Amino acid sequence: MQKHKISAQNKEKAATPVARLAPAEAKRSAEVERKTRETSVTVALKLDGSGRGEAKTGVPFLDHMIESFARHGFFDLKVEATGDLHIDDHHTVEDVGMVVGRAFRQALGDRAGIKRFGEATVPLDEAVCTAIVDISGRAYLGYNVPISQERVGNFQTELVHDFMKALTDEVGMNLHLNLVSGRNPHHIIEATFKALARAMDHATAREPRLSGVLSTKGTLSS
Repeated sequence: MQKHKISAQNKEKAATPVARLAPAEAKRSAEVERKTRETSVTVALKLDGSGRGEAKTGVPFLDHMIESFARHGFFDLKVEATGDLHIDDHHTVEDVGMVVGRAFRQALGDRAGIKRFGEATVPLDEAVCTAIVDISGRAYLGYNVPISQERVGNFQTELVHDFMKALTDEVGMNLHLNLVSGRNPHHIIEATFKALARAMDHATAREPRLSGVLSTKGTLSS
């Protein structure tokens, strides 16, 4: 009798479904490292984070922008980089954009279940910038953020374009950045990063009504 009772309990236990996360849901995070003769960059990213950003790149203004991006996109993002800053900041800024983009691509996996599109307009005092994102698998950057000043402190303002291009190419997304208005270069750049963060937060979010990828082709990998 006892033996029969135990057997029945085991059978019932075996029949009870166990909740498991789907592989795409379980991932949504990535750690990426890239080393060259010019730079060494490591990035840790969690898409479903709380906005914890930490950046140590040797370029203080870039650190500020990355931490702001993480905060306003609700991403947990840690970036560490060393580079040939004795030459200039270009290699470091561009390569950080590349590795952050690669981390997003890996964290998104096959891109199943995501909203794919995102759009945000963000003001910062007199500056207003709009970011439009399509995580389509195809890379295209429309960059319409004219900045008349050459520098913010020691940071070259044209490097923002290089960062965004590297990020866009690695994620494999359409990104359109449009400056609506602005005078102060710090405000313009910060509004740009915040708008991107908000748009990326929406585009990478899960869509509960969706099964598979949001595409009639059935893939967003290319």
